[in-house]
Amino acid sequence: MVLRFFPQKEKYTPEESSFNFDPEGAIPKHIAIIMDGNGRWAQNRRLPRIAGHKEGMETVKKITKHANRLGVKVLTLYAFSTENWKRPEEEVKFLMQLPVDFFDTFVPELIKENVRVHVMGYEEYLPAHTQDAVKRAIEQTAQNDGLVLNFALNYGSRAEIVTAIKQIAQEVKDEKLAVETIDDTIVGDHLMTGFLPQELRDPELVVRTSGEERISNFLLWQLAYSELYFTKALWPDFDEDHLKAAIASFQQRNRRFGGLNKEEKK
Repeated sequence: MVLRFFPQKEKYTPEESSFNFDPEGAIPKHIAIIMDGNGRWAQNRRLPRIAGHKEGMETVKKITKHANRLGVKVLTLYAFSTENWKRPEEEVKFLMQLPVDFFDTFVPELIKENVRVHVMGYEEYLPAHTQDAVKRAIEQTAQNDGLVLNFALNYGSRAEIVTAIKQIAQEVKDEKLAVETIDDTIVGDHLMTGFLPQELRDPELVVRTSGEERISNFLLWQLAYSELYFTKALWPDFDEDHLKAAIASFQQRNRRFGGLNKEEKK
């Protein structure tokens, strides 16, 4: 298996970038993306970091449309982690305003595209204006039954797992749940992806941009058997060709889930 990396500014034709992408082949039902590189994209252009975040939101709009038209069912985007509060105050303030601007301008297009918005994370700690924008977007797209655009906002996987453990422990204490019945499904029901049908909860493909090869506290339980794809493209430069290249790589993987395929059993 070979991971393909892309220089941040070079443009690719479909023939060069998609390397055997098959539109009739397997399309991941759930793609999760760690959107990394906004700050570096801006710094490379001698712009303030917030300019990169703004451009990154434009990329979100484009990739959402591309994923939807390719047949992806769930697109989970790591927008703001529980650790991102450590960033400079002005940057955090700007990041908390981004969902407001994003949803106010993009929701009509999402409705047209039949995309449903969901947000997972500790929303109660977000500023009131951010919470209001999120709530409006969820309500306005609630009737859509196409792609689920799932933002991980103020999300951290370790915190998510701890919260799930506490909920399960409380249910056991209240005699609503027997210890011996706790299994993968029960745990999954208590995680923040539990709102999804069971077959869609775990991303089949996880993409990280910017060249970093870390998971960064993202969906630690859910990505147990996910295919990982790393690209050097910074998030604002990530386009349809990069998305197709990631999916093409997925199409070439031999997904055994710990077992053997038919050829290996012979």
